[in-house]
Amino acid sequence: MEAQRLPLNQMRASDTERDLTVDRLAVAYSEGRLDHEEYERRVGAALTSVLVGELRSLTADLPGPEGPIPLPRSHRERYAASEPRTALVPWEEWGDEWRWWLGVAGLLTGVWGVASLLGGELVPYWPLVPLGIWAAVLLASAIWPSEEEPP
Repeated sequence: MEAQRLPLNQMRASDTERDLTVDRLAVAYSEGRLDHEEYERRVGAALTSVLVGELRSLTADLPGPEGPIPLPRSHRERYAASEPRTALVPWEEWGDEWRWWLGVAGLLTGVWGVASLLGGELVPYWPLVPLGIWAAVLLASAIWPSEEEPP
């Protein structure tokens, strides 16, 4: 709180404040408010500035930004700000996933059976691997539902 009471000509500037000043100078240059030499001089001064007051003096004669620059929000804040979700995985959707699993299990077991009959002996039940992995994922999603939205 002591830092907030200091005048700007005594408060140390952060890298973020320097970057924002350079961005503001770039906008002014692109709008034609600064010529190339003035832009380069001010950018050099902004990058070597130590105090916030020095940065403010570099943009004092330029119009202010259009609106406040929004601060980046973390993923959790975005999720908390959105409307609450009642169920992460609805039971109907989960049931549909198991129906797909059962259909694929039947198909793969049929392929395994035909291969065993044509080979004249029982081959190892290879559908166990893909079906087991799929079932483990379905069970894990039911036990530990994800609280995050996909990106």
